[in-house]
Order: sequence, then structure tokens, then C-alpha cells
Amino acid sequence: MQDERTRASVDSRYTWDLTRIFEDDTAWERAFESVKAQAQSFAAHAGTLVAGRDAVCRALDAYMALMERMAEVYGYAMMKLHEDTTVSASQAMHSRAQSLYSEVAAKTAFLTPELLTLAQDELEDMIADPAFADYDAFLKGVLRMKPHTLSPQEEKLLAMAAEVAGVPENAYDMLSDADLNLGTIRGENGEKVALTDARLGLYLESPNRAVRKAAYCGVMNGYGKLGNTIAALYAGQVKAGLFESSARGYKSAREAALYPDEIEESVYDSLIEAVHGGIDTLSEYLRIRREQLGVPKLHMYDLYARTGDGFEVKMDIEEAFETFLESVAPLGEDYVADASRALKERWIDVYETKNKRGGAYCSEVYKTTPYVLLNHTKTYDGLSTLCHEMGHAMHSFYSSKTQPFAKADYTIFVAEVASTCNEILLYEHMMRKHAGDRKAQLALVGAMLEHFRTTVFRQTMFAEFEHQAHAAAEAGESLTRERLCGLYYDLNKRYYGKAVTVDNEVAQEWMRIPHFYSPFYVYKYATGFCAAVALARGILSGDAGKVAAYRRFLTLGGSMPPVEELKVAGVDMSTPQPVCEALDYFAELVMAYRELLGREDA
Repeated sequence: MQDERTRASVDSRYTWDLTRIFEDDTAWERAFESVKAQAQSFAAHAGTLVAGRDAVCRALDAYMALMERMAEVYGYAMMKLHEDTTVSASQAMHSRAQSLYSEVAAKTAFLTPELLTLAQDELEDMIADPAFADYDAFLKGVLRMKPHTLSPQEEKLLAMAAEVAGVPENAYDMLSDADLNLGTIRGENGEKVALTDARLGLYLESPNRAVRKAAYCGVMNGYGKLGNTIAALYAGQVKAGLFESSARGYKSAREAALYPDEIEESVYDSLIEAVHGGIDTLSEYLRIRREQLGVPKLHMYDLYARTGDGFEVKMDIEEAFETFLESVAPLGEDYVADASRALKERWIDVYETKNKRGGAYCSEVYKTTPYVLLNHTKTYDGLSTLCHEMGHAMHSFYSSKTQPFAKADYTIFVAEVASTCNEILLYEHMMRKHAGDRKAQLALVGAMLEHFRTTVFRQTMFAEFEHQAHAAAEAGESLTRERLCGLYYDLNKRYYGKAVTVDNEVAQEWMRIPHFYSPFYVYKYATGFCAAVALARGILSGDAGKVAAYRRFLTLGGSMPPVEELKVAGVDMSTPQPVCEALDYFAELVMAYRELLGREDA
């Protein structure tokens, strides 16, 4: 059986360097105690804000210093845990950091309600005062949240309950990352290979249909064995969200999730409606895929299969990183120089190792550097994932470099724009690099079509599932395994049923989607992709003004509402136009794909 790589066997050059945050765990312990003390002393500001501007400024200075230190403590503990989720010391560190976060939230819960006891014109004067320049966005947010802010005591109670509300997600993470054993399957050469969630994508690309089916069924049924438990965990997550949204006076959990970012629910609904309009084009693409694969029927386990086009990307991390730098060259020499630091300065934890958290993400710690978790594979998907996460990293890098801590953190609505823009820049770079090579062009167009399918269609389907599940719970229905599996299966039939045999196993796929524990998050992948299509085309047009606008967008952090930040970059996501234009782009790619397939090899 294929051995799993251990963390100890990985060259330290390919692991992230957390010593920029804390020299060691002992230094983390000191910071942990410091945060506890800061939180305790912050309580002295309660009842003082009525004294006027100086008192408010002192409280905000103390609050931001506390939250910055808390972010360091939590970020370090989270990343230590993700290196190996079975290490009990790391589990304990992460659990303590979560408890401390809840404690800090409880001790600072008075701040917003007390600020709202001040007259509105007084708060507006502070927002306009240069002395409060670092805090203007925060204070605007406070005013916006006034209708949904409770009394100091009620806010404290909700903050104290946050740790309990996080139990479903924590339990799910432990179940999926540490405790779930998916067994083994036979690989392409007939050898036994370990089946892990992180490796599923690689197996689903296999040209061997038996491997694809075995991996797909193994993972789906592996999760399905725990289906009742996972359904109970997800139901708990939904109920926690419904409790808080109701307590704060929102009409739904979805409104509660979108309101702080100033996103209208119509944006969510219009995304789903527009994507429904593109299902026929999706079906046409999938019929082309079936013809390519030479199978009588396309099954769910066939969707990611390589098509035998004779072109493969097999880049180790060094070559992949150089290719990333080449692809983002249109963003400017300084962008490339800044990005080139990431590998040599160990921003990136590169390889999959035993019990490491699956997937990929970027985490920002304000005064250090961004940190990127990968599980790198020598595939185009691995290359694209690197570019994606480095998009996040550079967005965070420039926001932190430009904005004070209070305004450095951007919202998730804009977060997926820079990452996806980088992926499109990679695609265009590779298309130019392999111009005239039909096989390469075919593979690259196919990869972009798949990226579009999985990011726009698939994530919108996820968003629709979330909305339906929450709506069912809000209507008093029980979110049982059967109910959730039924919702998910029916959505797959709607999105894929015109061209694909929708296998029964897909009903269990929702169980392996960790993003569902961050409610109403996934739609932002789809909207972000649609915005990125427009922005990447502008960047590649050679228009210096469009490049400059995008680069300014990367520096904005959370200083403006996200829709307004995207307008700075040149895209208006308050209208359905960017989604419709992106779907037109998808249709163009489908036509180009069929044309390439119809041509003879040069």
C-alpha cells in the first residue's frame, strides 16, 4: 500500500514558518495570558464612553490592540492544529484559543451597544474626524448594525454562547479530518492505495473508470456511514444560526449573514436565477465530455475524469511557483517581486502529510505575512490552487500594508475575487505559452470549463442547498439525514440531470462540504468568479487604468462596503450583469472546446 508522507519527512523549506508569529509554544502561552489580562482590563472602559471623544478613542485603541493580539493567538493555534489534527497538544491549544476568543467577545460585548447610546450625529462627527480615521469604517458598521444590536447584557450572553454554537463545526472537523477512515481502494496499477478526502480529486481524474468509481463511492459511502451523526451536527449548526438571527431581529438566517456586508438578498436570488438560465449550456458541455470519454452514459464519478488529450501539467512546487509568477506579470513588476517572497520566506505549507487538514486556504496575521496551506499535487489543479491561494495572500499582503488593523480585513464577498482573478490570469498565460498546440489548448480550455462548472454552477448549487435547508428549518421541519439527502439529490438532478446519470451516492456528498459550517459563504465563490472574469479581461486588455484600478482594489481591505470596493475595481455586483456576462464567457468556452475537438492534430 502507498505510504503516507509524514510531516517529519518534509524539508522545512516547504513548511510554513510560524515563528514569525510566536517563537515557540512558550511564547504563545505568554501571549495567551497577555490577551486574558488585556480582556480583563478592557472591562474598565465600560460606562466611560459617554465622557466623549477622548474616552471613545481610548476604548477603540484598546479594543483594536486586544483583537489584533487575539488574532495572533488564535491564528497560531489553528495553524498548529492543521499541521496534524491528531496531536492532542495542538487540539488543546486550539480549544483554549477558541475559549479565549469567546471570553474576549464576552468582555468586549458592551462596546457596540454603549457606542449606540451616543447620539447619531455625535458618532457621525467622529466618523468625519481625522482623529478617528483608523476607525471610521468600524463606526459606520456600528451605526449600520444598530437595528440588530441588543443591550450590553444580551450581547454578552450571545458572545458567551458563541463557543457552544461552534461545537457542531468543531465536532465535524474532528470527525472528517482526524477520525474518519475511508479505507483503501485499488489504484491504476492494481496496488492498494489509501483513500482520503484530500486525494479524492486525484483519483477522480484517473483515466481508469474503475478507480474513479471506487474512489467516489468509497468517499461518499464512507461519509454516509456517519450520515445520521453528520446530519445532527449540521442541524445543530443551522439551529445555532437561526437562534442568533432571531435574537437579533432578522427575518432569516440568510438576511443575518448578508446584512453586515451590505449585500441585498436579491443578489443571492439573482445569482441562482441567472445560473439556472445557464443549465442548458452546462448540459451541452457535459454531453461533449461524454463523447470525449467514450462512455454510453456520464455518471457523477466521471465528471472530473481526464480526457486523454495527451497534455499534462506535472510541476513540482518550485516550477509551479515560477509559473505562477509568470502568469501574474501583467499586474506589475512590484507585484511579482512581492509575491516572489512567499516560497523562500516560507509563507506556504506545501505538501499533504498524514493527518494534515485537507484542502487549501490562506490565513492572514496582520503584522507578519500571509500563510498559505496547500496539499500540493503535480497537476494543473495543483498549479491553479497555488495561484488561487496566492491571490488571497497578495490581497491580504497589500491590505495589511496599506490599511490599519481596524480596516485591513476584507469581507468574504470580495475575498474570492483576487484568488479567482489569478486563476484566470494563469489560464490565459498557459494558453499563450502553448499557442498552436492543439492538445494543450484542448486541455487548458477543458480545465477552465471545469473551473467554471465547479465554481459557478457547483457553488451556486451549494448556495441553493443552504438556502433550502435553512428555509426548511425556519418552517419548523427537522433536518434529518433523509431530508438533507433528498434536498441535495434533487438539486443535482436539476443541475446535471439533463446530461448525467445522477447516481444515488451523490445524495451524501453534502456531508463532506466543510463550508456549510460557515453559513451562506459559498455563493461568494460564484459571484467572485463572475467579477474576476471581467477584471482579468480588463487587466489583459493592456489598459493601464484598469490594472491600476484593480491594484487599488487590492489595498482597500475592509475600508469600504464590498460592493463599493468592486466598483472601484470596475465591476458592479449589485446588478446581475457580471453574472450574465460570465455565463456568456462560459458559452464561448464551450464553443471553442467543440471547435478544438473537431480539428485534426497539426
